[in-house]
Amino acid sequence: MKVQIASNVFLRDKYLLLEFCAPAGFAMPEPGQFLHMRIEDSFDPLLRRPLSIHDAVWQAHSKNGRKKHVVRILYEVVGKGTALLAEKRPLTQIDVLGPLGRGFDLKKIGRSRCVYIVAGGMGVAPLFFLARRLREGRKENARGPKIVVFIGARNKDHIIREKEFKDLGCEIHVATEDGSKGFKGRVTDLLKTILPPATDGAVSADGQEGAPVICACGPKAMLAAVAALAQQRGLAAQVSLEEFMGCGLGACLGCVIRTVSGYRRICHDGPVFDAEEIIWGD
Repeated sequence: MKVQIASNVFLRDKYLLLEFCAPAGFAMPEPGQFLHMRIEDSFDPLLRRPLSIHDAVWQAHSKNGRKKHVVRILYEVVGKGTALLAEKRPLTQIDVLGPLGRGFDLKKIGRSRCVYIVAGGMGVAPLFFLARRLREGRKENARGPKIVVFIGARNKDHIIREKEFKDLGCEIHVATEDGSKGFKGRVTDLLKTILPPATDGAVSADGQEGAPVICACGPKAMLAAVAALAQQRGLAAQVSLEEFMGCGLGACLGCVIRTVSGYRRICHDGPVFDAEEIIWGD
C-alpha cells in the first residue's frame, strides 16, 4: 500500500518523527503493532524495514474539519535504510505493509491498578502509543491504571519523548548509563528500586483492580532483565521484541524466537509476548 508522507522532521540529532494520513482501507493500528516499509522502489536496500507505530489518532482536517487518520513513526538513523528514509520529503510516497503483528493485550493491562512502562533506547517508539491509549481509557474509567514510565539510554542526548509522556500525565523516571540525567545506571536497576515487593500483587475482591503489570520494549538483554525482575516480584510482564525481519508476514522464518511452546515468529506471533513465554537464555 502506498502512503504519502505529510511530514518527516528531526526531533534531535538522529531521531525523526514521520507522519502520514492513512489511505482508505488502512486498518486502525493497535499499540505494539508495526509497519514494514520499503524505503526505495529499487532493490537497494533490498529488504523492508520494520518500524514500530509511535501513535495513531483521528485528527480534524485543518481545511474542511473532516477527521483524518494520522499515523506517526518514530525512528533513529542507524544505517543506510533509515538514512534514506530521513531524506524523504512531504508528498513523497512510500510503500508500507501493515499494520502487522500482535500488539499489547490492552484488556489484561487495563485491569491493572498500575502499569510500569519500561523503554530502553528506541523502545519508546511503540510504548508512547500504549501509554496514550491507556490514558484515554483512564479518562473514560476513573479506576483505570496509573501509568509509570521508565526511560533509559546511554546519556541525556538519547532520552527522547520525555515531555510527551509527561503531557499524558504519566509519572516519569529517567536513567542514563553515564549519569548525565536522572538515575545513574541501567533502567532496570532503577526499576528495581521502585517496583512493589512481591507481596503487593493481590487482586482486589471485586476484580476491578489487578496486580501491577510491566510493559517493556528495548534491547533483548534489557527485556531479559525485566522478565527476571517481573518473575521475582510475581508480576506479569508483556515485552515487545526488536528484531530484523525478512518478509514481516511469518513466511520466511527469519525472525524466530525460542519459547516454552516452541519457536515463534516475532513478526506474526509477536512482536509482543508475555515475558514468561520466552526462553531468555538463547
